[in-house]
Amino acid sequence: MEIGKKINGKTIVITGGTGSLGQALTKRLLKTEVKTIRIFSRNENKQITMAENIEDKDGRLRFFIGDVRDDHRLKHALEGADIVFHAAALKHVPVIEYNPFEGIKTNVIGSQNVIDACLHQDVQIAVGIGTDKAVSPLNTYGATKLLMEKLFVTANNYLNPKKHKTKFLALRYGNVLGSSGSVIPRFINMIKQNKKITITDPNMTRFSLTMDQALDFILDSTFSGKGSEIFVPKLKAYTIKDLKDALFELLKDTGYKKIPVRQGEKFHETLINYDEMRNTWENKSKYIILNPLSANFDKVKSSYTKIDFQTPYSSETVKKMSIKELKASITNSNLL
Repeated sequence: MEIGKKINGKTIVITGGTGSLGQALTKRLLKTEVKTIRIFSRNENKQITMAENIEDKDGRLRFFIGDVRDDHRLKHALEGADIVFHAAALKHVPVIEYNPFEGIKTNVIGSQNVIDACLHQDVQIAVGIGTDKAVSPLNTYGATKLLMEKLFVTANNYLNPKKHKTKFLALRYGNVLGSSGSVIPRFINMIKQNKKITITDPNMTRFSLTMDQALDFILDSTFSGKGSEIFVPKLKAYTIKDLKDALFELLKDTGYKKIPVRQGEKFHETLINYDEMRNTWENKSKYIILNPLSANFDKVKSSYTKIDFQTPYSSETVKKMSIKELKASITNSNLL
């Protein structure tokens, strides 16, 4: 069955829905026969801007002011919801390094509040949107997102099948090309201002994921998951040097200068570390990290193939995109 048919008539809640992912997901969902999309976020100005920029002919889009730290408000926002995409988070690494208490309140306690609200309102599916930085975390942001993952994949332990039906799962991927705070829009802005772009090291690598790829991955995983899994897409990667060269060819060569590595920044991204490999399976498009404590463990693993790679799944080791591929991806993503 197509994803569109599975989502028809559903009421969707997106926490942190005014962000880049939330807005793109909303636009995709409005192309289906979804019943209602509720945007739950704390910034009223972003909600107003989003409402003005997204065409909603049928009046299916709703906006709820609220913070995931407020469990009472969350329970009201999730009343009657079928699917929850939890994307709300404090995400900027240096900011959370300086304000770790706030990162924990939003990313950890806020995630627990979302889980509690989903159980309270008997939501069908709850999806935690994660990040590569949760893998062997080097910074506070990564540590909080690791805990978010742990909360989501173990939330099924709290289910009483006779009372609750919620299916919890987590998704993990790297930065989406062009998302807020990512490197490509920053580089493009510098080049257009005729400034040298700032690079920590040209040999750094990052996974490549377009917004359309991210949306396909999110929706496919939402309906293929049985509960307690972490889904990871199969991706190519790129070097910062090749990204620089691709942008210079697309725009103009303004040169670059090296800057110190940011606090908590990794040289390469890792999506599956060495210790997780023993519990990782795969299909054609993605990897599935299973929770051995889950009641679904045996049922789920029988649907996939055990991985056979011997090293962690890292942007250092996977196949790299060519400069030509990078240029096409940037152009097709309308980032220029």
